[in-house]
Amino acid sequence: MSVRLSSRLARLLNLVPYFIANPGISAADAAAELGVTTKQLMDDLNQLWMCGLPGYGPGDLIDLSFSEDSIEVTFSAGIDRPLRLTSTEATALLIALRSLVEMPGMVDPSAAYRAIAKIEAAAGVAAAEGPDDTPEPQESPSVTTVRGALARGRALHITYYSASRDVVSERTVDPLRIVLVDDQSYLQAWCRDAEGVRLFRLDRIDAATELDEPSAPPEQARTGGDALDLFHDDPSLPLARLVVAPDHVWILDYYPMTQTAAHDDGSIEVSMRFATLDWMSRLALGLGSGVRVLGPPALVREVTARSRDALDVYRAVSGA
Repeated sequence: MSVRLSSRLARLLNLVPYFIANPGISAADAAAELGVTTKQLMDDLNQLWMCGLPGYGPGDLIDLSFSEDSIEVTFSAGIDRPLRLTSTEATALLIALRSLVEMPGMVDPSAAYRAIAKIEAAAGVAAAEGPDDTPEPQESPSVTTVRGALARGRALHITYYSASRDVVSERTVDPLRIVLVDDQSYLQAWCRDAEGVRLFRLDRIDAATELDEPSAPPEQARTGGDALDLFHDDPSLPLARLVVAPDHVWILDYYPMTQTAAHDDGSIEVSMRFATLDWMSRLALGLGSGVRVLGPPALVREVTARSRDALDVYRAVSGA
């Protein structure tokens, strides 16, 4: 919805200067140049006819004379040329665009960089800062496929790595949207295998294939509460309870952990679902002193046993 509204807003902002520069143009010719249908253009003109300056009396509104044969602006309400950005506005827009480029799947990187170049040229930013030789980041093929399928309303077959289960699975999904959560990009989609809405982190989609069938999630996935529920907890899986040291809180960006408490020393308690003791114990041991396991008891025993085994091997090798 937001994409459609923003596209229409961009057209409306530029229609008045466009028709001032092309008086008497037909609706068909204008629609072809603007990349919309004639019906869309006529709908926009009817909307534009009700816009104007604060006060919104008849004398303050944009006035047009239009039919499918000829379109003319008789009162512009001051909108005589396309919107110009101030230096502050241009800088803010450049920062936002560069941030979006760094988030996989949020925008087409090539299109974003073309927009950045045009804004820099128009605002004189590039001349002030000097040339930027930093290479453009390349979007992964799987992310490009996901973004394309979402735009075209197609279903996807994906190969996905689940960090909490330590497994790679293949799924067929019906894309809903791409969302940003804690600086990570996710595909939100109806998973046909799980029969529910799920989030798939884009950098963990190893492969993606656009299917020759429309994306068809159930209506409740689009409008129900599940469509806005970002993380689905699986109560059938065991729940690990951990204490994370202050210098290791970064792991929350990489694993689906939920903070449950905070301590005065900066450490935090978190919980995390896991599929197997083997995987969860390897994760805890790999993080070393950065993580302490509180439960469940089976996980505590497994981590303790593996720690002792590792220490025995070290002593045998070192002769200690």
